[in-house]
Amino acid sequence: MSVLSSPQFYPPRLNPVLTRLCQSFSDLLADNFYKLKLVVESTDLEKLARLEEERVVYLPNHPTLDDGVVLFLLSTRLGQLFHYVVAYESFRGWNKKFLPLMGAYSIRRGLGDRASIAQTLKLLKQPSCDLVIFPEGGCSYQNDTVMPFRTGAIQLPLQAMNQMVKQGEPVPNLYLVPVSLKYHYTDSMKPVIDQTLSRLEKAFNINAIAPNFYGRLRGVAEQVILRLETEYDLNLDQSTQMDWNQRINQLKTRLLSECEQKLELTPATMTPIRERVYKIQSVLKSRAQELEEFDETTYESIYQATVRLLNFDAIYDGYVAASPTPERFLDTLTRLEREVFKFNRPLAKGHRKAMLRIGDPINLKEHFESYRQNRAATVEMLTQQLQQTVQENLS
Repeated sequence: MSVLSSPQFYPPRLNPVLTRLCQSFSDLLADNFYKLKLVVESTDLEKLARLEEERVVYLPNHPTLDDGVVLFLLSTRLGQLFHYVVAYESFRGWNKKFLPLMGAYSIRRGLGDRASIAQTLKLLKQPSCDLVIFPEGGCSYQNDTVMPFRTGAIQLPLQAMNQMVKQGEPVPNLYLVPVSLKYHYTDSMKPVIDQTLSRLEKAFNINAIAPNFYGRLRGVAEQVILRLETEYDLNLDQSTQMDWNQRINQLKTRLLSECEQKLELTPATMTPIRERVYKIQSVLKSRAQELEEFDETTYESIYQATVRLLNFDAIYDGYVAASPTPERFLDTLTRLEREVFKFNRPLAKGHRKAMLRIGDPINLKEHFESYRQNRAATVEMLTQQLQQTVQENLS
C-alpha cells in the first residue's frame, strides 16, 4: 500500500519568494477557480496588523474545504507569511510538495502526532509566528454553526510558553485570535437548488411531488436514510417509529460500532464522534496492508463508513427549517450529494463572499499564572470562551 511508504509527517518548508508570488495572484485565482472573494473589515485588519511582530495563533471555524484558501487570502491582505496545520490526508499528489512550500505541515488526527506537536511548539517559540489551527478538528460542512473546539489548539500555545519560562525566559506575549468565517452566495441560488434536487431525485427514481424546495429536500433525505438503514441491517419497522434525529443517531451508533468491532477497538462511548472516527481512520491506515491482504472489502467498508460519519456528524433534522437560507439548503444538499454520488471534494455551487470577522485577541500572558495553578481548568475556560466568540460573530 502506498500509504505505508508515505512519510509519517510532512514538515513545513516555507518558501517566502514562492509564497509571495502566489499571494500576488491569489485573489484572482480564488475568484475564478474557487469562486470566492474575501470580505473583511479594515478595522479587523488593523486589529491584526498591530500584532505583526508577535506570536499569533489564528483559530477559525471550518465550514468548508475552501477555508484554507480564505486564510491564505487573509495572509495576503496582511502582507504576512502564515504557517498552517493541515490534515495529513490533504498531502496527496502535487500537494505533497506544494503545501509545505506555502507553510503548511501535516497532522494525523486521532492519535498523538508527536512530530506535528513538536513542530507546533517549535514554531510558537520563535520570536514571531503566525499559525493557523482549525480548532474544530475537521470540516463541519455547516455555514453558521460551530462544532465543539478541541482543547489542543489552546493547550499547545500555553505549553510552548511554559517551556520558554522553564528555560529562563520571561513570560512572553502569545495571542489567540478567534476568527469567524461565513459564506454568502452572491447570486440567486434557486436554479442551482432546483438542479441539485433534480439530480438527487433522479438518482432515487422519485418524482418531485412536494410543492417547495424544503419538501423535496426532505423527500431525498428520507431516501438516503432508508438506504443507509437497509445497508446496515437496521430494523426498518422500528426505525420508522423514530423521529429523524433518532434515526440519524442510530445510524451513527451502528457505523461506529461496526468499525470499532472490525478493528477490535474498545468503544470510546464518552468521546465525541469525530474523535472516535479519527482514531478509527488512524488505526485503519496503520493496518491497511494487513486488512487488504485478508479481505480487501473490509478496508473499503470501514473507510466508507468513516467518510459517512464525518459527512453527517454535525447534521440534524431542523437545520434548514430553522433558517431556510440558500447556504443552509446547499450545506445539506452537498452532504447528500457526497453520500449518493461518492465524491469527496464538492465544487462550489456558486460565487461566494467569504465573510471574515476577527474577535478580540486574547493574550495568553494574562492567563499564564492561572494556567500554572490549574492547567485543565484554564484550558477549558479559554476553549469555551473562544468557541463562543467565534459562534457569536457568525450572526
